Amino acid sequence: MTYDLTPTQKLKLLMGKDCWHTEDFDGLLYGATVSDGPLGLRTPALVDGQYVDQPSVAYPSIQILSQSWDSGLAYRLGCALADDAIEKDVDVLLAPGLNIKRDPHCGRNFEYMSEDPLLTGILGREYVKGLQNNGVGATLKHYCCNNSENSRMWLSAEVDERTLREIYLKAFEIACEAKPWAVMCSYNVVNGVRMAQHKKLFTLLRKKLHFGDGLIMSDWGAVTDAAASVNAGLDLIMPYSDKCEAQLKDAHISGEISQKQVEENAERVIKFIQKCAQAKKTRKVHSTKEERRELARQIEAEGVVLLKNNGVLPIRADANVSLGGNFVNNYINGGGSSSVTPSQTPVTLLQALKEALPDGTITYRDLWEYGVSEAPLLQTECAYGKDVALVCAGLHDCEGFDRANARLPRSQEEIIKETARKNPNTVVILYCGATVDMSEWIDDVAAVLWAGYVGEVGNLAVADVLTGKVNPSGKLTETFPLGENDYPAHRCFKNNTVSLYNDGLLVGYRYHVTAERLGVANALPKPRFPFGYGLSYSHFEYSDVKAVTTRSGVNVNYRITNTSDREGTEISQVYVREVNPRVFRPFMELKAFERTAVKAHGSTEVKISLPASAFAYFSAAEDRWLVEGGDYEIYIGGSSADTPLCAKVNVKRQLL
Repeated sequence: MTYDLTPTQKLKLLMGKDCWHTEDFDGLLYGATVSDGPLGLRTPALVDGQYVDQPSVAYPSIQILSQSWDSGLAYRLGCALADDAIEKDVDVLLAPGLNIKRDPHCGRNFEYMSEDPLLTGILGREYVKGLQNNGVGATLKHYCCNNSENSRMWLSAEVDERTLREIYLKAFEIACEAKPWAVMCSYNVVNGVRMAQHKKLFTLLRKKLHFGDGLIMSDWGAVTDAAASVNAGLDLIMPYSDKCEAQLKDAHISGEISQKQVEENAERVIKFIQKCAQAKKTRKVHSTKEERRELARQIEAEGVVLLKNNGVLPIRADANVSLGGNFVNNYINGGGSSSVTPSQTPVTLLQALKEALPDGTITYRDLWEYGVSEAPLLQTECAYGKDVALVCAGLHDCEGFDRANARLPRSQEEIIKETARKNPNTVVILYCGATVDMSEWIDDVAAVLWAGYVGEVGNLAVADVLTGKVNPSGKLTETFPLGENDYPAHRCFKNNTVSLYNDGLLVGYRYHVTAERLGVANALPKPRFPFGYGLSYSHFEYSDVKAVTTRSGVNVNYRITNTSDREGTEISQVYVREVNPRVFRPFMELKAFERTAVKAHGSTEVKISLPASAFAYFSAAEDRWLVEGGDYEIYIGGSSADTPLCAKVNVKRQLL
């Protein structure tokens, strides 16, 4: 379909009609509707002159999805979110978030998948497929290097090109394989240029990351110079702004924006809205809300991570349990544009435990009824003499600002420590959006369960894991440092205007395995919990690795044996190392992963195919991906710090 638009109309098409719609010229064009967000639909409706968020299914935070390492689950979440969007007449979801978790203080880490670009990209790609196969567009965000919320409108991420390509852009490149309808630029500056005006990175996105002629939109209010943004290739300024409209008109009249540039950008906007209009004709809802809630429960069940367990878990069916802590009744799914008004009253852990422990006894005191100074005493009263004492603790992370520190509030730490003094079987359940410094109390407690932000039904899954109905299988997708400042980026210069990325490629586990295996001067201490780590009620062993070079890459086979009396699921991870690199490379990097269910005392063979790209690095000199010929080692195991298997292969040199 073609439209006979005037030059003025085409210019106006480069800006939203309002906060949530594209320009329709009073019905001449289809007006596309966009909506937040990655954890559930946040669709504002105008009520008495004010926007009020409509209720929608609230899913666990994206970090919990990533900790399942389950690409099929990511696809199913995309499908469920498409149904949510269709019911609210939304054409495009402003998700998923693909930024790398470089700093555990970042306020939006709960919206992001991982510190690893491969894992982020694969899960993001499947999430996009689930949405778009059901007629709802996806928006990759925030392009790029949105790793800090403080001073996010002015902070310049100073990062070299190789690090950009290998760490911060790789996830976008992988997700672009699903042909997302849109990409959203971030607020921040990269190497001195505001992302909304970054022609170099927009061109790279289209040509090298294979985004093609998809729509590039701004984050809301990210444009400060409308003319410069349009000339850089930004197609859609969101939301509508009188100031930006005036800038566009003046720049067009003066010739600062050429008509040719307007035509190019407007054509991409038209293609975007045509996709929306065409998809609306055939899309339909395929699941009920109850089915979507059940999916939300499964995401939490697969993504919750058991960090510590001295044998107190699982809780036996007839146990006498105390329950307390500041987060027993808190419903939190992250603040800001990702906040979701749940479709039903969220299930509390108390409710979930009553269902999971029908033969047990649960003692509960609501600490919000008392002063903070009395809280530890009340916890002691509840916990003393019980079989298990559960303490619910957490932090409320939010868009727009970073954490001041990574510790729990002092009052929560006191509750944990005082409970543990009176009951050796204290279990801490953490409701947080990113890593927490546990130094003050972890040695005092019997078990720690990482629940994240659970959504409206996720506590049912938390109770299932605590009581053993579900055997935990989730594994961390970010490194938990020993102390809150024991991460590589903390050593890099940062002020209100500049953040130096001189940690380079050594983000998260890449730093720690390199420091341990190759040696780094004044190395940071080993992490509290390494990337890929997670406990189970089963125990797994690895054996019989074989690696064979093929024309397209390397085929790897290995065996996982469950030596316990209980069936379980193991997430195995495959890392690659170049033995004699000509350029600096991290000691090893994640290149594949697999979820494998193994019966009690059973054994399963896992088969992995590594493409040639698994052995490549980005050559700044060649301006392309390069596989150096030579010997490589393939490490396999249950975490980045536990890789008992190693196979050696020889790979030919290739330019990719």
